[in-house]
Amino acid sequence: MTVTLGYAAAAATGQGLDEQLAELAAAGVDPRRIFTDRAAGSADKMRAGLVALLSYARSGDVVVVVALERLGRSVSEVAQAVADLTTRGITLRCLRNGLDTATSTGRVVADVLTELAGLDGVPAHRS
Repeated sequence: MTVTLGYAAAAATGQGLDEQLAELAAAGVDPRRIFTDRAAGSADKMRAGLVALLSYARSGDVVVVVALERLGRSVSEVAQAVADLTTRGITLRCLRNGLDTATSTGRVVADVLTELAGLDGVPAHRS
């Protein structure tokens, strides 16, 4: 059974969750299936909501986010989250940029992000 899950994270700059929660609900995500994090304190603080979402999601599920950057604090973290979801057979839908890994274009973008995640820690080649 496919389950649609949502994830919202408030930015440290004071952005609240209300707008994201409203957008996720408008996209058809059951409010009881939305995982959240509120930024508070240091950047290395564990994001319990994201960890719980990634633990709960199963192959065939759909994860919906308002913006791709909600999945991490850096390009590397976002790429790693996309790679994790894609590898596990979980569809990712991003409302603001139209990314949907259920489409062929979305899968190509996810593949590129997965490749970028694999480069984390690999020194750049110099000629």
